[in-house]
Amino acid sequence: MYAGSPSVSIASRGRNRVSLFADAKYAAEPELPSHSPVSLAEKEPAEEDQDPWDLPELQDNGVKWSDLNTRGKVLRVLTSTLKTVLLLGFLYMFVCSLDVLSSSFQLVGGKAAGDIFKDNAVLSNPVAGLVIGVLVTVLVQSSSTSSSIVVSMVSSGLLEVRSAVPIIMGANIGTSVTNTIVAVMQAGDRNEFRRAFAGATVHDFFNWLSVLVLLPLEVASGFLYKLTKLIIDSFQIQTGADAPDLLKVITEPLTKNIIELDSSVISGIATGDPAAQNKSLIKIWCKTQKVTNLVNITVPGIANCTPDALCWVENNQTWTEQNQTETFNLKKCTHIFVHANLPDLAVGLILLALSLLALCTCLILIVKLLHSMLKGQVAVVIKKVLNTDFPFPFGWLTGYLAMIVGAGMTFIVQSSSVFTSAITPLVGIGVISIERAYPLTLGSNIGTTTTAILAAMASPGETLANSLQISLCHFVFNICGILLWYPIPITRVPIRLAKALGNRTAKYRWFAALYLFLCFFLFPLLVLGLSIAGWQVLVGVGVPVVVLLVFVIVVNIMQSHCLRFLPSCLRSWDFLPKPLHSLKPWDRQVTLAMTFCRTRCCFCCKCCNDEEKDEMKEDKSLEVYDNPALTIEDEGKVFATSL
Repeated sequence: MYAGSPSVSIASRGRNRVSLFADAKYAAEPELPSHSPVSLAEKEPAEEDQDPWDLPELQDNGVKWSDLNTRGKVLRVLTSTLKTVLLLGFLYMFVCSLDVLSSSFQLVGGKAAGDIFKDNAVLSNPVAGLVIGVLVTVLVQSSSTSSSIVVSMVSSGLLEVRSAVPIIMGANIGTSVTNTIVAVMQAGDRNEFRRAFAGATVHDFFNWLSVLVLLPLEVASGFLYKLTKLIIDSFQIQTGADAPDLLKVITEPLTKNIIELDSSVISGIATGDPAAQNKSLIKIWCKTQKVTNLVNITVPGIANCTPDALCWVENNQTWTEQNQTETFNLKKCTHIFVHANLPDLAVGLILLALSLLALCTCLILIVKLLHSMLKGQVAVVIKKVLNTDFPFPFGWLTGYLAMIVGAGMTFIVQSSSVFTSAITPLVGIGVISIERAYPLTLGSNIGTTTTAILAAMASPGETLANSLQISLCHFVFNICGILLWYPIPITRVPIRLAKALGNRTAKYRWFAALYLFLCFFLFPLLVLGLSIAGWQVLVGVGVPVVVLLVFVIVVNIMQSHCLRFLPSCLRSWDFLPKPLHSLKPWDRQVTLAMTFCRTRCCFCCKCCNDEEKDEMKEDKSLEVYDNPALTIEDEGKVFATSL
């Protein structure tokens, strides 16, 4: 550390914002350099003993309605009406940005997703099929798209139904990444972030835990395949109509002017169509017409003629008649990229940046509007309706009613990602408890499978059985997961795991990004790589890792509940290096890196530095000092860096 220079310590407590406090022995120095920035800190909450999962009281500090004069009442009504209109508008933009985000992911990784499905040798491995389902759904940001690819492959005979079941399970996991991303965008407030991230990841834990139980059971016995096969064979199911796509009807007027995609290209790549490999996903012609004509063609000999077709010999050549279909382009699309002449990757990256910007903006504005609207009696009524159970002895029915609501809403909008992403901000601000969000999410899982079943019933007769069986496998998988992790309160493990993760990410906010990267990208990619290397490699690496993970989990549980049964060396993890059993050392490094980068940016812009100091002077929990050097003190050790 620089001798004689004032030091600043980063506090790891409080609101988990980077906190810099001046050392007491330098507090009396009269003048310090004016160019050194410091960061904001917040005091520890006064109510440290309060449960952070308690829903907050959104109090209305304004003037009561009875105390307003006529002009005030008219202004309040107009203000409330304007806020409601703005909320609906921002919600519409939020849903549209999710649609564009899905399109951007398909442009960036859609063809790669189609190529992943082409290796049938890998798909025959159930573990590889599972992680492929996760990766493809994350790449295209749509479980409906990945499921339709699987159905297309099964219908064309390229993939067996039994091999497709793990892929459907993976698609169920991958679709939960959207609302987890939405939760990350609420990281501005510690407690809101805690609740929002837990409300989003309860979906992740439900899917992963269901897979951990049901995938080995399916591999060993094939119960999902056999059960759905029995249902298909037992009922004379007729071809039905397409499922209503209300969400598309609502969002299409805006999104079709931004981008339109030909999703059949991804299915064509997966099914081995050579013409689809070099075809762009961006739709250029939105209205086409196919005309089939009977034309004369030559064949090598009479033996090559189709039995039912006319065949003759003329001028020493064998001729026959054959139907040929030509496609005529009638009308171009109207979206903004129709004349761009850009590659799919460039358009995808542009849309990805714009959609994420729109998503963040809409989410921030929605949360602020909800904060201003859900106060006083309005908040009391809404929270009572959403979070109150039925009276005894029918309280257990409340969760199942929430499942029906979640399934119905998802059926209406035809997207579980949209529904779960919409309730995530409500969980964050405390309108919906995580205990109520859990059955709503489970119902959403069921709702998205019922729409797939209706869509499968619209398939042609020759492919109806296979496509419907895959959809039923998805449905039965979610029903079995609900039976495992909901009816008995003690089995609602996903809620406890999500709360534990919410507490961890509220304390170390960077851990949320690490969780997303590990859970939805790195882990599936590693498992896929081991699967491609062969099942011997997968077993040789995977079994020791699983055994170690189970050992750590068991020891952690015993440390919390039955410490006396453990040997003395395992009663704590202190014998390991601290980075192996604590996030504090990592948090120190991340905090230091972020502070250093922020400091450099502020040095480049004097106005940024002045604005930051003005904000801190308004915060009464801070003492502001200009400091040319940054020191970090943690557990008696002092770390220093020059700014």
